[in-house]
Amino acid sequence: MAYSYEPHHFEDFEPGQEFVSVGRTVTESDFVMHSALSGDWTELHTNKEYAAEQDFDERIAHGPMTFVHATGFVYRTGIVERTAYAFLGMNYMDLPEPVHIGDTISLEIVVDEKTEIGDRDDVGLVVLDTEMTNQDGTVVFQGDMKFLIKTKQ
Repeated sequence: MAYSYEPHHFEDFEPGQEFVSVGRTVTESDFVMHSALSGDWTELHTNKEYAAEQDFDERIAHGPMTFVHATGFVYRTGIVERTAYAFLGMNYMDLPEPVHIGDTISLEIVVDEKTEIGDRDDVGLVVLDTEMTNQDGTVVFQGDMKFLIKTKQ
């Protein structure tokens, strides 16, 4: 069972280390709030009748919303609480399957890389390889997330 982990400083991360987030069920409110915040009211996400006539037969989550849930899961584990200095982006991100209202999603995290930064001793680079699945084990998101993480000094 997933649980909250202790905050990790740069020195605490090791390549191959694994973490698992809690799960959460995606709701109608998630769709509405994401549309309102982003301004993306595309009918595939917001119009039940229109979406029913499309390939997925129902509304599906915005791709960026799925990404936002993934970043939220990283923070929610607690491993970067007060130690994340900056999110630097991603080398890759894939959304192989859609997320639907009612799906329960969670994130698996593996430390892919840990690199000291030349002239800086206050932070280091940590790359987290992530995979989000739904309640059926279907992969709905994959990507690496690059963070500058504070050292213990």
